[in-house]
Amino acid sequence: MTQQVKRAFKYRFYPTDEQAAELSRTFGCVRLVYNKALEERTRAWYGEQRRISYVQSSAALTEWKKTAELAFLSDVSSVPLQQALRHLQTGFGNFFAKRAKYPRYKSRKKSRASAEYTRSAFTWRDGRLTLAKMTESLDIRWSRPLPERPLPEGAEPTTVTVSRDSAGRWFVSMLVEDTIAPAPATNAAVGLDAGITSLVTLSTGEKIANPRHERRDRARLAKAQRELSRKAKGSSNRTKARVKAARVHARIADRRRDFLHKLSTRLVRENQTVVIEDLAVRNLLKNGRLARAISDAAWMDLRMMLEYKCAWYGRELVVIDRWFPSSKLCRSCGTVREKLPLNVREWTCECGTVHDRDVNAARNILAAGLAASACGDGVRPQRESSRTGQSSMKQETQRATAGIPHL
Repeated sequence: MTQQVKRAFKYRFYPTDEQAAELSRTFGCVRLVYNKALEERTRAWYGEQRRISYVQSSAALTEWKKTAELAFLSDVSSVPLQQALRHLQTGFGNFFAKRAKYPRYKSRKKSRASAEYTRSAFTWRDGRLTLAKMTESLDIRWSRPLPERPLPEGAEPTTVTVSRDSAGRWFVSMLVEDTIAPAPATNAAVGLDAGITSLVTLSTGEKIANPRHERRDRARLAKAQRELSRKAKGSSNRTKARVKAARVHARIADRRRDFLHKLSTRLVRENQTVVIEDLAVRNLLKNGRLARAISDAAWMDLRMMLEYKCAWYGRELVVIDRWFPSSKLCRSCGTVREKLPLNVREWTCECGTVHDRDVNAARNILAAGLAASACGDGVRPQRESSRTGQSSMKQETQRATAGIPHL
């Protein structure tokens, strides 16, 4: 059964000098309006315990444009400025709902330079995009065109976001309503064990090597950072050196994202059920010896891709509890080993079974995920049972490895 989803298509474009100047002004105005509205709302909240709504912020924006100091806000399209206020409203909504921290100010040097245009502020005709306050269409490079069209057949963008990254590259992201058909059904299921040496180990026994994109470009990145540190602050040479370093970072991020997209797409296409662990990556990054390698692996990016692709193509993604002892559990007898240091990659159980640490973990994750999916609950450690005197964890893991749901 097909479903309608909102899907973004991101392309690189090359603006003319006039377009680049107009967009740069727009980015600056968006940042100014966002920060000024945040300042007003912060003053009202902490000084008077009073909330300011989006309607009030929008009315204030109209008054700002009438002042001599901020009259230049009328020189750019009003839509990106209004969208900045809407984004701020969303940020405060998440804050008051305790889903996020208090909104922060946008920095000229560190924040992402972007502007969002809704349908009334751009023209889409015959595959050409023209933004408000511009006479020429954008020179977009259709790097991944679909059959005969850069967007799905019959789809038109509802929102366009223009951005410029720290490497000086310009991008346009077009949000469209797309129809996605579910992938052909299959009986295959796979468990994934994330790692560093092997980025992912599958329950089938296959190990997908970690490309280590950051390590491959580490020498180039170190050289660019050294050159940057030697330039005088505020000089044009420092700006050029900063862009060079940003390009190395962008190259690493692009290659990592491309690899994860291909891997996640393959896993979703080949399997009806995908089982992963609920890893606490933020806590794992506190390990100073492994933090760099864990960041380079980007496990959370892979999980995010699996989540929305499974939802798109009618697959099931099962996330088991992070405390499930997948590596220390023997699949043959259900015994849980007390300690298993990271340097032990292969171990032998009391029953004589020899386990590859990663493959054993992936297979236990799959069994636990299938059991959890059958009973509609997660696999979590429990305290010792006072009635039987046996650890409920051992009972749970034995059921999981046997494929029997815990009822």
